[in-house]
Amino acid sequence: MSNQELRVLMLEDEAADAELVERELRKAGIVFVAQRVESRDAFVAALDAFRPDIILADYKLPGFDGLAALGIGRQRAPLVPFVFVSGAMGEEFAIETLHQGAADYVLKDRLAKLVPAVRRALLDAGERRRRVAAEAALKESEERFRNMAESAQDGIVVIDPDGRVTYWNAAAESMFGYGQAEALGRELHLLVAPARYHEAYRTGWVGFHRTGTGRVVDKTLEMDALHKDGHEFPVELSISATPINDGWHAVGIVRDITERKRAELALRRSNRFLRTLSRCNETLVHANDEHELLQDMCRVVVEVGEFALAWVGYIEDDNRIRPVAHCGANSEAYMGEVPIACEHPEESCRPTVRAARRGEIQVVADVADADCEAWRELALGCGYRSAIALPLRVADEVVGTLNIYAAEVGGFGEQEVGLLSELAGDLGFGIMNLRVRDAREDDARKLERVLEDTIQAIATTIEARDPYTAGHQKRVARLAAAIAGEMGLTDHRIVGVRRGAEIHDIGKIYIPSEILSRPGRLSATEFSLIKVHPQVGYDIIKEIDFPWPVAEMILQHHERLDGSGYPHGLGDGEAIIIEARIIAVADVVDAMVSHRPYRPALGLDAALEEIVRHRNLRYDARVVDACLRLFREKRFAFD
Repeated sequence: MSNQELRVLMLEDEAADAELVERELRKAGIVFVAQRVESRDAFVAALDAFRPDIILADYKLPGFDGLAALGIGRQRAPLVPFVFVSGAMGEEFAIETLHQGAADYVLKDRLAKLVPAVRRALLDAGERRRRVAAEAALKESEERFRNMAESAQDGIVVIDPDGRVTYWNAAAESMFGYGQAEALGRELHLLVAPARYHEAYRTGWVGFHRTGTGRVVDKTLEMDALHKDGHEFPVELSISATPINDGWHAVGIVRDITERKRAELALRRSNRFLRTLSRCNETLVHANDEHELLQDMCRVVVEVGEFALAWVGYIEDDNRIRPVAHCGANSEAYMGEVPIACEHPEESCRPTVRAARRGEIQVVADVADADCEAWRELALGCGYRSAIALPLRVADEVVGTLNIYAAEVGGFGEQEVGLLSELAGDLGFGIMNLRVRDAREDDARKLERVLEDTIQAIATTIEARDPYTAGHQKRVARLAAAIAGEMGLTDHRIVGVRRGAEIHDIGKIYIPSEILSRPGRLSATEFSLIKVHPQVGYDIIKEIDFPWPVAEMILQHHERLDGSGYPHGLGDGEAIIIEARIIAVADVVDAMVSHRPYRPALGLDAALEEIVRHRNLRYDARVVDACLRLFREKRFAFD
């Protein structure tokens, strides 16, 4: 999440609840401005005027409900994440809101989960915006192709894998006499080819349909064509293949001989550049690793764009340019094994050095005419005849260059330079996004280590006072984590169970040590002191903003489903969180297996018999069953 001020629209009829939500956001360091509305009209007006970055909504309001608000939000601001913040919401209804397009939901009595939900929703919305931008760029590229095709002087025809016409430009209409509506959907050879060509066409089409290759693919043919009025006329036909929606399509360009050859070449090159840009956009959308992104971009430029070489270089601290990714013919021989020294006289005139130092695109139309002698001889020796070097910018800073080479002279015209400039800009944006994501993940790992160190410090404090309790907590933590895993809890929740169990008896730090270590039976007064340790532990931990309900685990680990537990005797089993139920079983098993000051160890069999006897009465049946499987299948043992 950036440092930019977040605009939060709250659909909430209780001002106090809205204040609690704002407090949670501020506690997390989120800079925001909020606007609260209660009615449908106010909500609609705020969507247009306030232009929120995120919507936090109760699902039930006087005369207006959350699902209706969700529908309005999806219609008027489809890219703005919508999170329900509700006092009571059944599981089925919560799932329905997600199906309807909500980003997440948070219960008001679990507001500790609000900030992670908001962060996750904003990250997901950012990803959606990037995907929409990529799709828009692809659509724009396709529209650009259509505009170019419609303005072409040559007839352009696209045929689908079934041999039917899917595109028929104005020049084709004029040339063959068929309007677009007449041509679309018809088999091309039956429409414009004389009967003598039909058998050869059918034979060749079988192979093309399967592989996108054939005897006439990417070749220029002279043949006769059939006009709508029945007369034949000579044409020059070029056929190329392109994969669209996992199927091979044929693109036919029809012209009279000689004069239109240049137009055909220009159109094919533009088509090639557009396909390259489209595939590179797809690569950017799916990238997960910076080096992988750079390598894939170079590969797409060479394989899809049909260029001789593409490589990316980063500017190092010593002002050298180090190649970090490359693909194409003779790339190793061309770049060598050492970075390019920008300050060296023989290197400073290279296009990539000039692009890096000046921050400007460098185009070499003919390498043979370049004024940089050493580079010219090297490039010509590797088969490169034209080149372009584009600066790569990340957060407005030139960090390197994207370099592309063609095997023919004049490989980069004005239009192509514009498209490649756009590609370099997109690549720089993709690099920045990956670095921001990596930094965010690194921060998350550091936070996890800090939390772990904090909990271990607390456990060490207890151990210094009562070594028995500390050893008990460690064993309970191991068993509780194993039970949570056996029950199929997520990795995140398993870690939370372990962390809560590691300090579940922290409240005993306030109990006199002579009571904890007494060998005989405790008096009623002494036992009453023991029974307050979950509440004391809760009071110690409750203000720490753990990513798990650690304080609730500590408070509830002695509660029982039948209400016989303490400190509050919760009779409603649903009020006890699953993490506390897991720790409760692990706590009982370890306590009975271990030696206590007032009695010897009772053994594992007695411990398992205890939890079986009270299964679904005091202890959660699912937890008990998971624990039994671990021991009976010998997949867990105490050290």
